[in-house]
Amino acid sequence: MNDKRIFLSLAHESGSEMKYIQEAFSSNWITSGGPFVDAFENDLENYFSNEVFVGALSSGTAAIHLGLILLGVQAGDEVICQSMTFSASANPILYLGATPVFIDSEHETWNLCPAALETAIIDRIAKGKKPKAIIAVHLYGVPYQVEAIKALSEKYGIPVLEDSAEALGSSYKGKKCGTFGDIGVLSFNGNKIITTSGGGAIVTKTKLLKDKAVFYATQSRDDAPHYQHSEIGYNYRMSNICAGIGRGQMEVLDDHVALRRKMNAFYVDLFKDIPNVTVFTVPNDDYYANYWLSAIVIEPNQDKGIDSETLRLAFEAANIESRPLWKPMHLQPIFEKYPYYGKRVAETLFEKGLCFPSGSNLTDSDRDRIATAVHEFFKIALI
Repeated sequence: MNDKRIFLSLAHESGSEMKYIQEAFSSNWITSGGPFVDAFENDLENYFSNEVFVGALSSGTAAIHLGLILLGVQAGDEVICQSMTFSASANPILYLGATPVFIDSEHETWNLCPAALETAIIDRIAKGKKPKAIIAVHLYGVPYQVEAIKALSEKYGIPVLEDSAEALGSSYKGKKCGTFGDIGVLSFNGNKIITTSGGGAIVTKTKLLKDKAVFYATQSRDDAPHYQHSEIGYNYRMSNICAGIGRGQMEVLDDHVALRRKMNAFYVDLFKDIPNVTVFTVPNDDYYANYWLSAIVIEPNQDKGIDSETLRLAFEAANIESRPLWKPMHLQPIFEKYPYYGKRVAETLFEKGLCFPSGSNLTDSDRDRIATAVHEFFKIALI
């Protein structure tokens, strides 16, 4: 096949990254930490209007791990986690020897269902295991039901770890995602809105908590002239080189969000006259999504050979990447033995959903190929 592959979500350079990288090399700051790490943190704090404090780390997973530690999670505790998410949301629960309790999605935002969440909290308390934290995810950049989740957090005294790995640039009622939880998490993996090649950040409400996270992330070195350690530490600090890339990426963050939103609008228009296909969009104007990935739900028609898998295979034949939605955690072999509360919303979304190419660097030619693949598939299927 001569046509270049169209990927789901690739890194998109600003053109300024090499300037920062070269400066890091010329100053010999090519280790973890450094002036660009501090500057990148300042860039992010300014982006959040200095409402929060940001610690730059090696990954979003590291941020979740440290966030749970800051919230006091220990071995034997229980942590509530949204089931429909990437495994990195849940893995750190097991790192700490705690038990995940998975919660179904709701239909509007595909995120943590408040009704199932309250049912789980009441039941776990009745069993003598009040959950230590709630991990809520902004799936594909669409904010979760912020007010409902916050109300339950306050009602039962359980802090929220806000997984905004997919939601940098999204907001709810004008307030940016990453600032709602007791602890927030960002990801700068290569497929995210902006990238540091690999990296993440922890978002806290106080400098004291940020400093504690950075302390843990730098092997918990005590303030001593020699290497002394009184607590378990981790090698989780972001490198100066990666932070330099991040500084270049911050220059185009808003542009990248606008381009991802343009791709979502493209899909809304593309599927508007195709029956039984719904493009995932926000429920109302209170929600502002970066649409990190654009996704659809397709109602299967077995008589005509239409379902999410046949459409995925048609895209693959056209050398276009698409992918099922996240497989819910409670269906994963590593997690299936843990408690789950809810119905089949997340399972049904997984069965019927598909993610499409959504990158900020997709071209008109790419969009033409995607449109052609969709039209040809449904033209053949509907004959």
